[in-house]
Amino acid sequence: MAIRVPIIPEEIIVHLGEPDAAARNITVPFAEYIKNVASGEIYPNWPIDAIKANVLAQISFALNRVYNEWYPSKGYDFDITNSPRYDQSFVENRQFFETISQVVDELFNDYLVKDDQVQPLFAMYCDGRITTCDGLSQWGTVSLANQGKSPLEILRNYYGNVSIIFNAPVEENIRTYPGFPVEVGTAGDFVRMLNMQLNRIGQNYPAIPVILNDSPYFTIETENAVKKFQEIFNLKVTGIVDKSTWYRIKYIYNAVKKISDLYSEGISIDEATLLFNRVLKLGDEGQYIRTLNYLVNVISYFDSSIPYLNLSGNKFTKDTETVVKAIQNKYNLTVNGIVNAETWKVIREVYRQTIRNVPSEYYTVLNEFYPGRFLSRGMTGDDIVNLQRFLYVICKNNKSIPGVVVNGIFDNLTEQSVKAIQRKYNLEETGIVSPTVWYRIVELSKEK
Repeated sequence: MAIRVPIIPEEIIVHLGEPDAAARNITVPFAEYIKNVASGEIYPNWPIDAIKANVLAQISFALNRVYNEWYPSKGYDFDITNSPRYDQSFVENRQFFETISQVVDELFNDYLVKDDQVQPLFAMYCDGRITTCDGLSQWGTVSLANQGKSPLEILRNYYGNVSIIFNAPVEENIRTYPGFPVEVGTAGDFVRMLNMQLNRIGQNYPAIPVILNDSPYFTIETENAVKKFQEIFNLKVTGIVDKSTWYRIKYIYNAVKKISDLYSEGISIDEATLLFNRVLKLGDEGQYIRTLNYLVNVISYFDSSIPYLNLSGNKFTKDTETVVKAIQNKYNLTVNGIVNAETWKVIREVYRQTIRNVPSEYYTVLNEFYPGRFLSRGMTGDDIVNLQRFLYVICKNNKSIPGVVVNGIFDNLTEQSVKAIQRKYNLEETGIVSPTVWYRIVELSKEK
């Protein structure tokens, strides 16, 4: 399991004005952004512990905006504004104070959390002289530092039971929207996140049905919840989560959880736990690697410009990495052998194009190719008919596998049959047909 912990973004996109102002966006290294803000809001001759307390608050405030996609969830294409009315004071090309710059270099990948929450604290603050607020008083930190208080003691004076997370990883900031419409049959950490958010929103909007299956699979249950959400919030009711629906869900989730609030309900470790990693890379193992290996196996079989990959189980091997690099090179992606959201999107689409355009000599076995989506209870269509035909043959030859009716509906009988096969061959017993399960079912149907 992986935790979607906050990262320190390598860069942050700053809007040079209030949110709706016709102003430029500029991309700034995150540490430079904090140096800029701190050099405009506090003084270099303050006690060093007061400076550190303020810098930690400024870092946490900015990271809260980034982690929760506050502005993207509202339809904007930036991470934060430079307006102190909404965010923090940033001035393009501002000169940095040396003392403040040194403190930021020391602390830029540390941030604050409250209690057992995961997200960076929405560390509200004000100057404490001209304006006051519920959060930190910047001038007040000077008095506390002069009393011998440490940075953490100063921060706890204003924010209560907060802790400092040290040395968070610095990575490229990746938006949570996976880059393609999410619909029935897709799977991944983004689906689990979606399910969790819809269930939490449903506590405030009980017309949204509960998604009982806490998993990374987009099932009919998820589709029904999405449709009701779209209906409630005046979106086109499709059951498909495109970019606008994704970020509307994110916005409403942030609102009901009060994520950007000093007294937030917060995101717990359990909620932030995801089944799949942010990226897939050499040495990784698990069900998702089985899916990756299956898809690139088929791609490489039909594309002579891609090195062929034998099906290699649930491990991301050197051979997997070689094939991924070849695909990245061919489709003008960063060639690093790491499957991030962008590479995964291309692999999915190339696979779908591959099975749509297989040579005519393969037409007789076309239905043996994985249909490109995870199949689960409630789904209908030709893919389900093909699945049930394979299962029917298996049931005839193996009485330990429950029988099915070929009706094009993934019903309870179909699910029980799939689970029996998963159980028999030590696969995760989900009742959901992944590429690995599909491959096993096809192969079993050929046995006599």
